[in-house]
Amino acid sequence: MAAAVTAAACGTGVWLIVNGSRDTAPPQPSVAQRFTARPPGSEAATERAAPPLPAAEPLRVAVPSLGIDAPLTRLELAADGSLAPPPEADRNLAGWYADGTPPGATGTALVAGHVDTRAGPAVFYRLGALKKGHTVRILRADGRVAVFTVDAVEVYDGRHFPDEKVYGEAPRPELRLITCGGGFSRTRQEYLGNVVVFAHLTDSQARGAGSAPLPWARPPADRFSARSAPRTATRSAGPANPAW
Repeated sequence: MAAAVTAAACGTGVWLIVNGSRDTAPPQPSVAQRFTARPPGSEAATERAAPPLPAAEPLRVAVPSLGIDAPLTRLELAADGSLAPPPEADRNLAGWYADGTPPGATGTALVAGHVDTRAGPAVFYRLGALKKGHTVRILRADGRVAVFTVDAVEVYDGRHFPDEKVYGEAPRPELRLITCGGGFSRTRQEYLGNVVVFAHLTDSQARGAGSAPLPWARPPADRFSARSAPRTATRSAGPANPAW
């Protein structure tokens, strides 16, 4: 996957420019949420892992701790080799790399979403607030929900994106959630990097019996001022540098 995917766009920044980035910038992960001594996929990164599932189309992504529940669309590569972002028309829409590993199957699955659009905060606006041990749920077309546990949340400068670390193959089912982050340049009018969530499969459940993703709960109308809406950042040369 690392050889096939380059960058991707994930946010515009226009919303931030209009409204002032200091008060409206999306949350960024703290040092405590980074990997410690061991890399993703290591035994110590997580002790519990579930067996892989057969490949199946992912339909929705849910992050209960952040109130995220969004439909998934297929993402392909753009002409420049970067991962094309989801359409901006629907702020509550994420996408998965359809030529890669489906979430729940053995390997590294990739889900990306905008941090914002010109209209305001988007589906992955709060991704940087996710913490180790939180769960991510993927509702699949086979009627099962693949449950992933977060191993780490890291932020990378777009000029030094660790392609292999993020996109490299994995011997077990793993998931990456990606959006824009790393600060915002008002001069360049783009995000400086990306927030990446590393997670691995820890359970699978039949849809229903309390396992279905949470209904989408949009932020209260007064949660974000009309002043806050970032825009898509430029892409980096590395596979995992989306500017959403």
